[in-house]
Amino acid sequence: MSDSLPVSGHRPRSLTTLLHPRRRVNVLGRGLAIALLLALVLRVIGLPLWFATVVGLLTIAGPLSLKWLDDQDEFGRPLMVLSVLVFAQGFHGIEHIVQWVQFHMLRMPAKLSSGLISPLNAEIIHFAWNWLILLTVGYLVAKGMRNPWAWLLLAWAGAHTFEHSYLFMHYVQSGGAQGLPGILGAGGWLNRTANQQPAVAFICNLAPAIKTAPRLDVHFWWNVGETALLMLAARTTLRHGQLQPKPRQQPTSGADT
Repeated sequence: MSDSLPVSGHRPRSLTTLLHPRRRVNVLGRGLAIALLLALVLRVIGLPLWFATVVGLLTIAGPLSLKWLDDQDEFGRPLMVLSVLVFAQGFHGIEHIVQWVQFHMLRMPAKLSSGLISPLNAEIIHFAWNWLILLTVGYLVAKGMRNPWAWLLLAWAGAHTFEHSYLFMHYVQSGGAQGLPGILGAGGWLNRTANQQPAVAFICNLAPAIKTAPRLDVHFWWNVGETALLMLAARTTLRHGQLQPKPRQQPTSGADT
């Protein structure tokens, strides 16, 4: 389907409208109930949390895919991509909240505070995920999501991706060491450079946490900012009718004169 094809006269003007499953509400509700039940059963019989989470996500993947295909048919491809991005970033945010709770409230060691899907807590996954998010935001901006929040989101996602690119570079250079410090936080580049560069030291003195925060906290706040900016950009985009498909051009008829 071309991005320019209109598909219905109805246009979402709020995130509630865009994210609502509409005619898929029953199948999605049943899928969610089955997913939660399966995850609970798998945990009760002793299987790891990450396995139960993956099974639950796979259970609702089908109903969600139907909802996104409906979005494409009704609203056009760019708004469907926005819908997928909001869902994906929302789950990613939950993953970071779980990690934060594990580390700060349950007092689990940082290496064990790996969220709901611990096998995905790896440098190559973070690197690929953040590049995918950045490219998706870039696609949406190119298709018309242009408002102050969208530009801030693009800049934030770019900086976040640069951080993970830096981490991935050091991961490769180290021969595969996980959990190394990045640019920000304890042991990070800013921390190491502050003693040699007065300008860097001045920045760190304004916000000491950027050179002292544990890595888990650094990436928690990266994702809080990214999610907040995405919600604001999406809300503004929908309110102002951005990302709407262009009207279908009716074919002309008539004999040549």
